[in-house]
Amino acid sequence: MAANMNKVFLAGNLTRDPELRYVPSGTAVANFSVAINRPYKDASGERKEEVSFVRVVVWGKMAEVCGEYLTKGRPVLVEGRLKSSSWEGPDGQKRSALDVVATNVQFLGSRGERPQGSPESQESRTRNGDRGVESINLDEDPGMGDDVPF
Repeated sequence: MAANMNKVFLAGNLTRDPELRYVPSGTAVANFSVAINRPYKDASGERKEEVSFVRVVVWGKMAEVCGEYLTKGRPVLVEGRLKSSSWEGPDGQKRSALDVVATNVQFLGSRGERPQGSPESQESRTRNGDRGVESINLDEDPGMGDDVPF
């Protein structure tokens, strides 16, 4: 039998402020995107940079904390799993998306600090002002299943 694993780690910067909503049951859900830069040299030796934009979905208490403390440009480390979804658009075309459902979000850098350099080289601050990394961990999904309200 083949083994399966669905685990993702991303370090990047928020492209916009998180969008926080609540499903009818009262559970919080937040959406944001992370930009991940990959510098490289092309065949001629010229330095280039490739940017990937990844959508992230966060549920429960962690969603509320992300909505309150994260802002555009803030560096984060996201741990989670990939989830694909497909639907038919208003024009009748089939659409699909691949998102990261976060199980752990660590806030990197100081609140209000704009990223400079890699996330590993930046200072981190907890919500109470002590040095460290803000982190909230969910060991499993909050029981929402595949019902996504958007």
